[in-house]
Amino acid sequence: MHETADIYDLRGLNCPLPVLKAKRRLADMVPGSLLWVETTDALAVIDIPAFCQDAGHRLVETAAVTGGHRFLIERGP
Repeated sequence: MHETADIYDLRGLNCPLPVLKAKRRLADMVPGSLLWVETTDALAVIDIPAFCQDAGHRLVETAAVTGGHRFLIERGP
């Protein structure tokens, strides 16, 4: 696990809120920073990777966890 990454708990929120909130949080971070996004939204497995690609962020890791998913995102330039 990446100890230097913040954890952003978006469990319980449905599309499009996880992407919108992750976008806002990442905008306030320094390029190269890491953020774990936790979500229970089933569509997040499609939406988060697509958002990262479109926004220039790097999806470092994806993990299925009980009740949802975790995504490790590195903020792009």
